[in-house]
Amino acid sequence: MSTIPPLADSRYTLTRTLPDTTYDDAVAAVRAALSTEGFGVLTEIDVKATLNKKLGAETRPYVILGACNPPLAHQALQAEPAIGALLPCNVVVAATDEGGATVAAIDPVAMFEVVGREDIAPLAREVRARLERVLAALG
Repeated sequence: MSTIPPLADSRYTLTRTLPDTTYDDAVAAVRAALSTEGFGVLTEIDVKATLNKKLGAETRPYVILGACNPPLAHQALQAEPAIGALLPCNVVVAATDEGGATVAAIDPVAMFEVVGREDIAPLAREVRARLERVLAALG
């Protein structure tokens, strides 16, 4: 039994369920779609492997990809150097109980609200639009 419940919609993520796509195929598709939108994957955390190794917990396949679009990140850092604490944009891919996958990306508009600067809002909207296109490209 998985110790991680299925991914669900939230007010701080953009979420897409892919019932006919395997977990491995979803991870590959997310990587390709991120690349198309100018994102690279800076970090990858295999949550299933980590929790199993550290806690002996058996969980569903679940990976966190730390995605970064360098030109947009540079703009954000120039405007607000401490915004680096909110980077990169995390994208989660998790297997579903039915054999498909769910993808959830941080909503940059929701995330950047904590910064409280209206001049950064257009940048957050641009990143959100790119992540929405990533999710739309997954099929």
